[in-house]
Amino acid sequence: MSADFRTSQGGYAYHQVAEEIEAQILRGDLKPGDQLPGEAELGAMFGVTRSTVREGLRQLESDGLVHRPSPRRLEVRVPQADQLVTRAGRAMALMKVTFRELWEVTMVTEPLAARIAAERAAEEEIESLQLVHAQLVAAEGQMAHTIALDEQFHTSVAEMGRNRVLGLAREPIALLLFRGFTRIAPFAPQFYRRQIEAHSNIIAAMRDRDGDRAEKWARKHIEDFWRGAQIARLEDAIALNPSALS
Repeated sequence: MSADFRTSQGGYAYHQVAEEIEAQILRGDLKPGDQLPGEAELGAMFGVTRSTVREGLRQLESDGLVHRPSPRRLEVRVPQADQLVTRAGRAMALMKVTFRELWEVTMVTEPLAARIAAERAAEEEIESLQLVHAQLVAAEGQMAHTIALDEQFHTSVAEMGRNRVLGLAREPIALLLFRGFTRIAPFAPQFYRRQIEAHSNIIAAMRDRDGDRAEKWARKHIEDFWRGAQIARLEDAIALNPSALS
């Protein structure tokens, strides 16, 4: 481990301890698998109490940057994708992003994900997506279940493209947008059938390896969502609160 923790005459609050260790990780001074010093040693390095260090380490564990393979050992790790997504989603929720902001970006990410998936998806992946779609068809009238299956459908499409950057970029945006559908659905009862139509055509385009058609239907799908937001007059409303991402 080549990290060079700096100390402070005035001491560090726990979040500053966490930020400094995170900076070491992001710079590559601390690498996945490296063991961190113990709480007492870190406390001496930062000029803080062990309890302050402990809180900073808990924050890092929550963010997925460190983990404990054993009670007495703390190691650097690569965060799991779902932890990064939740963190980004909460940040956007705290910023009180609107449906309009989310829609503008989703109009780029979802069609792109569908195009790439049509070109790269394995046959068994398309079959699995068809099963998710069948569950969605059967879930008519079950709002929470429908939203969960719609999220699963779009996440699966993105994963088929095997582009991790796109996956991480789109996921928190899509989750915030789609989970806001509970506020739109009462004003757009036709959306469910249009959702089924769009998903069916995206799958058909994937089977045909037709990226243009998959992209077109993904775009139509997101455009339909936006029309629902307009009907409900929610275009510039705050999309979601942070607790809904827990």
